[in-house]
Amino acid sequence: MWRREDTFPIKIGNVTIGGGNPIAVQSMTNTPTEDVV
Repeated sequence: MWRREDTFPIKIGNVTIGGGNPIAVQSMTNTPTEDVV
């Protein structure tokens, strides 16, 4: 397996990424939620 490079944490708004923090995912849609099947 490959070794992952060490990263340092940075804060964007109220979310910290890098440095061993959990993965943060944000997504957007322009579909009305009642249309989701």
